[in-house]
Amino acid sequence: MESYRLIPEKYRFLNNSVLKCIALITMIIDHVASVLLHSDQTVLIDVFGLQLTLYALMRGIGRIAFPIYVFLLVEGFHHTHNRKAYGTRLLVFALISEIPWDLEHSGSFFFWKQNVFFTLFLGYLGLCLIERLKKEDNRFKNTLLLLTVFLISVFLRADYGFAGFGFILLFGLFRNYPVYRAIAGTCFLSETWQAGFAFIPIAFYNGKRGFVKNRFLKILFYVLYPLHMLVLFFIKKYVFGGY
Repeated sequence: MESYRLIPEKYRFLNNSVLKCIALITMIIDHVASVLLHSDQTVLIDVFGLQLTLYALMRGIGRIAFPIYVFLLVEGFHHTHNRKAYGTRLLVFALISEIPWDLEHSGSFFFWKQNVFFTLFLGYLGLCLIERLKKEDNRFKNTLLLLTVFLISVFLRADYGFAGFGFILLFGLFRNYPVYRAIAGTCFLSETWQAGFAFIPIAFYNGKRGFVKNRFLKILFYVLYPLHMLVLFFIKKYVFGGY
C-alpha cells in the first residue's frame, strides 16, 4: 500500500536525511530554551495583551522534533535489514545519553526522568511485539510481553513517558494512513499542540534515504544527541554560572 498520500508524489521533496536534520535542529532549539532561557521573559509579540516570549517560541518549535523522530523510527523499523542491531543501537545510546541528560537537566548525575532514547527503544520493542502478535500463534505470551514493556514505560519515566510509547504504536498502526496519522497524532499530543506542525514536513517525505548513507553519518546523528546536551551543561554551568 502506498504510504504517503497527503501530498502528490511529484511535490514530495524531503528525504529521510533532511527530516533528521529538521528533527535535530528543532530539538536543539528546544533544549537551548529549556536549559539556558527558562527565566528569559523577552517579549517578541504583544497583541491585545497576549504575549509571545522568545522562550515560548523556541519551546514551541521544539515540539516538532519528537513526532519526526517517531516517524523516522517507524520507517526505520520497516526498512532496516537488521532489527536486532537497530534495537541494540537505540538501547546503547539510551545508556550513553543518560549522564549527559542528567547533567543538562539538573547539573548533577541524577535527574528524575530518563532521556528520550529509552522511550524510542521501548516503542521499538512495542512495534516488534505487535508484529509478532500478527504473525505468531503464541499471542498470550506476546501480549504479556507487550503489557510488560508498556508498564516499564510507565514506571521508567522516560521523556514523554507512556504517552510517548503509545504515540509510537499509533504511528505504526497508521503508517499506511497518513491523514488518520496526522489527525490522531495531533490529538494524541494535544497538550503540546505545536507538535502538529511536524506533520507538514512529514507529508512532504518522499521515501528516499538522502545523504545519510554511510555508517559514520548514521552514528553521528546518534552521537549529536548526548554531545549537544554536554555542551549545554558546560555553557550553563561555566559560562552562565547556573545550577
